[in-house]
Amino acid sequence: MTKNVIVIATGSPLTDAARMMKRCNIGSIVVVEGKKALGIITERDIVHKVIAAGKDPKKVTVDDAMSKPLRVIKPTASLEEAARAMKGNKIKRLPVVNNGKELIGILSEGDIARLLPSVIDLIEERALAR
Repeated sequence: MTKNVIVIATGSPLTDAARMMKRCNIGSIVVVEGKKALGIITERDIVHKVIAAGKDPKKVTVDDAMSKPLRVIKPTASLEEAARAMKGNKIKRLPVVNNGKELIGILSEGDIARLLPSVIDLIEERALAR
């Protein structure tokens, strides 16, 4: 997972989120209240919920456009559980939260894809050991 997650405070202008995405070259930002993750705003959210809906982006807050309820996973979850959660919820990013629902990281499809060769090696080793 990525530990240094780019976040934006609840109530922030959507244009601030868009500028942050551009500046950091990322496709999503987690919306937080304090340290608690409340939702996620993605490029798709901006296009579908704001631009295509004819809303003025300068008048919209991240709360109005974010995806919620936020799908999250605990840091103790397995890679398989995370992949299943992403597939089942049709999402590409999965925030990782502790028991207090505080954001501690984010796992992306890209993170899993980078680990895939190692996972395949482990599966093959286990199969040969039997």
